[in-house]
Amino acid sequence: MIHGSPAMSPGIRLRSYKPDDFETLCEIDQACYEPAIAYSRREMRNYLRFPGADCVIADKDGKLVGFCLTAHQQARGYIITIDVLEQFRRQGVGSALLAEAERRLASHGVEQIGLETATDNETAIAFWQRHGYRTRGVWKGYYPGGRDAFALTKALR
Repeated sequence: MIHGSPAMSPGIRLRSYKPDDFETLCEIDQACYEPAIAYSRREMRNYLRFPGADCVIADKDGKLVGFCLTAHQQARGYIITIDVLEQFRRQGVGSALLAEAERRLASHGVEQIGLETATDNETAIAFWQRHGYRTRGVWKGYYPGGRDAFALTKALR
């Protein structure tokens, strides 16, 4: 069990994903994203099976409240998604999940992490920038409905 950071809401702990968590992960992703963007059960299962996949879970009193799903290959890491239930946002949960995911990626030799986020999601953009991620370009029509995405990266070393 990994204990949360002092800035994180009391009672929240970080731990590794277990197969029993799968249904709840899907429910959380559906709650965090609009239907066109949320991952299907099949997509979520496939991401969890990616080579180098890892998933950090935020748990409060035995209830999953968020997760960060990553994958890596050699020196490159990728954040597939970071999801925190709305009532637990702005309490340090996302930052703690991200810090642990980055720590794990670095321990596997990852030197650079990439991700995408919608260009109109100001809250997410501010979160990523606050954590050292920088825009490297725009993916036109990346999301359903033709929404664009920023491609962001962060060097770990």
